[in-house]
Amino acid sequence: MLKKFVILIRIRKGLFVLAAIFCALVIGALLIGISDNIPGILLCYLAATIPFIALTRNWQEVKKFLILMGASTVGLAVFGILHNVVSALLNTEEPVFFIIATIVCPIGFLVGAAGSVVLTIKKFRRPRQSASI
Repeated sequence: MLKKFVILIRIRKGLFVLAAIFCALVIGALLIGISDNIPGILLCYLAATIPFIALTRNWQEVKKFLILMGASTVGLAVFGILHNVVSALLNTEEPVFFIIATIVCPIGFLVGAAGSVVLTIKKFRRPRQSASI
């Protein structure tokens, strides 16, 4: 019972750290400004990666990260097309599908790629147990 409690506290501490990093990045981006300002835009992108990292930090299978990469790639195309179709139908600029296509999908792809690379490297670095006779 105590072991489960310690694990829950460790998970909660990790989420609080990620939440603090997220808040710091958002506040930094707002203080710098994001209107045609490269450092502010980069801080926004970094802040947007934190929820992806929080959701995927306990994944231990390369397959899940590859699925995230594939879904992000397909989502980029789908939401880009949806943005254009909805904008043409409404004769106005539509921001929701545009933001998903330009911010969320590339970040999902990068997190999926990084996670799959890290887990693949971990897999090959594990010492193999030799069979004893």
